[in-house]
Amino acid sequence: MKSIVATIDIETGSETVIFEADHHLEAPNWTSDNAALLVNGGGRLYRLTLDSSSLKEIDTGFAQKLNNDHGISPDGTQLAISDATRTDESCVYTLPIDGGVPKRVTDKVPSYWHGWSPDGERLAYVGKRPETSDTFQVFTCPVGGGQEQQVTHDFDHCDGPDYTPDGKWIWFNGEKAGSVQLWRVRPDGSDLEQMTTDNRVNWFPHPSPDGKHVAYLAYEAGTRGHPADKTVELRLLPAAGGEPRHLLTLFGGQGTLNVPSWAPDSKRFAFVRYQN
Repeated sequence: MKSIVATIDIETGSETVIFEADHHLEAPNWTSDNAALLVNGGGRLYRLTLDSSSLKEIDTGFAQKLNNDHGISPDGTQLAISDATRTDESCVYTLPIDGGVPKRVTDKVPSYWHGWSPDGERLAYVGKRPETSDTFQVFTCPVGGGQEQQVTHDFDHCDGPDYTPDGKWIWFNGEKAGSVQLWRVRPDGSDLEQMTTDNRVNWFPHPSPDGKHVAYLAYEAGTRGHPADKTVELRLLPAAGGEPRHLLTLFGGQGTLNVPSWAPDSKRFAFVRYQN
């Protein structure tokens, strides 16, 4: 399986290949200094420089079982990772952007990171808590750890929570009665609003830094979960809702667009396609 890390220009729809690897890479983040992408693979995290296309492993200390839910703080100084090395199930940690010893954030597992509030104070993630729900729901907590707040309720499954740049909304994908659509909700759990209504299986919404667009991944109707090795579409939705725009059809799915991946100027975002 070949991994192809690429970017797409949202105005022209043109794709630019950044890096190709004969091993599995996933989930690019775009650094705030516009110099690199962060990707994961094989339980490790890597920095992929844009000018030289070199791949360098980031030191994550004891955390050696990272999944593809990772991201960068608004000020560009910290990383959030999701790792199962010490907890068997995914747990959220933070560490310095250049690497170091992870600091545990979430007391309860499983927890999968997905968003950082624009003021840098809170993290958004999904978790399953048997005491309140047998399904994954959206939670937030202080970046330094502490009491978590459950944001969503009564969904069959939630994933991909990501803050808008003004901090007023959290976007996520939510499943009800077999339909997976995009939703947004206030960080306190109020004003829940469905933002897509088609027959696609819609995942991982990511608001652009300028607040104008939301990029997301659309699976074919009838897809269960968010599997890899599927024909999927990259789509763009106006931030206020409306008709989505098709950008690109590709072979991918899990790993293609799991985490925030917009360029700082909001003109492009990064993704991964795969090739057998």
